[in-house]
Amino acid sequence: MHFESRPLTALGLAFGLWAAAAPALAQAPAEAPVDDQDVADILDALTHDAPAPQAAPIRPQGAQSMNPDLSFILDGSLAGFSRTPDQRGGHDPSKNGFNLQQLELSVRSVVDPFWRFDGNLVFSQYGVEVEEAYATTTALPHDLQLRAGQFLTRFGRLNPTHPHAWEFVDQPLVLGKFFGGEGNRGLGTELSWLSPLPWYLEVVGSATEAGGASTARSFFGGQDLGVQGPLDLQYTGAIKQFFPLSDAWSLSWGLSGATGPNSSGRSNRSDIYGTDLYLKYRPATSGDPTVIGLTCEALARRRQVPGAVLGDMGGYASAFWKFDPSWAVAARYESVTGTANDPLDPEWTGGRQRASANLTYWPSEFTRIRLQGSADVRRWVSEPTYAAMLAFETVIGAHGAHAF
Repeated sequence: MHFESRPLTALGLAFGLWAAAAPALAQAPAEAPVDDQDVADILDALTHDAPAPQAAPIRPQGAQSMNPDLSFILDGSLAGFSRTPDQRGGHDPSKNGFNLQQLELSVRSVVDPFWRFDGNLVFSQYGVEVEEAYATTTALPHDLQLRAGQFLTRFGRLNPTHPHAWEFVDQPLVLGKFFGGEGNRGLGTELSWLSPLPWYLEVVGSATEAGGASTARSFFGGQDLGVQGPLDLQYTGAIKQFFPLSDAWSLSWGLSGATGPNSSGRSNRSDIYGTDLYLKYRPATSGDPTVIGLTCEALARRRQVPGAVLGDMGGYASAFWKFDPSWAVAARYESVTGTANDPLDPEWTGGRQRASANLTYWPSEFTRIRLQGSADVRRWVSEPTYAAMLAFETVIGAHGAHAF
């Protein structure tokens, strides 16, 4: 990954989807109550997907590098289910035996003094897809930043990240049900602004296409009715805040909302609201590997359909404890409601709960092995579905190492 010499750009690249915040942070006035440790905490609290900072490339005057930073990230697993599973994530293990969850090719490069480019291509056993491809400004004034292209919207905490940044092998149920197996994304543009308030507060707004069965299923989804006016786009807004509670504790809190048309009729709309909370403990003591993270995310959805208004909600809470430089454990509980006469999920008429736990081992900064078990209780199915997964992940290339 290339970084420009300006600190604004370096932080922006390090955050990935959280890039909009970093440049403005780097330009904060000297009297702002955010020191270097706070910046590090923000990096950890706001995203798991931040590549490690690197020095800006030095190019000969008048020359243009034609070699962007490349990396490959492989996620695979061996899975077993007690009965036919109903996994909702596009990269989840979904069958007994071996599963290729994804092979991601990440491409990143500075374009010029004003733009940088990020792209992620995902290979599976059945083809290749452009997961993200967008350009980001690096020099807008007034702590503003613009993205244009195809990108994951910054709704909530987990949606903007990629599977290799997750603490669990599979996607939370509520994200798959509301947005689709690939998470909420689309072609469009996004503008973000970091406020000058005494605490970290970022405001994000985006407009994207509302089609895509696996990326916008609450909106046009797989039945794209096309764009005839501004109301035929999906609009997403978010507020991101960060509070350094002490040298060891930090808290991030976000509010998100998305609205757009749905496929039940051109005048019918879907609205999704969400909030997310992340509390992290990381002692400042040198040599102490302890990291504790508590995450909660809740979403509520309202959809207009012919003759009715449907409503459902869901969320998850998880805890992560890294007790050794190479070992960690995590647990997660999920609950998602259902509604009768739902054209998207006609069988999902009642509540669904899933509990998961895993043990993670990092042989190095570039590989990760996880053993995960779960019990999935669907009210409309007579027996729970039990699952066991052994997942392996490895990273090569310019992608930043995961936390070690």
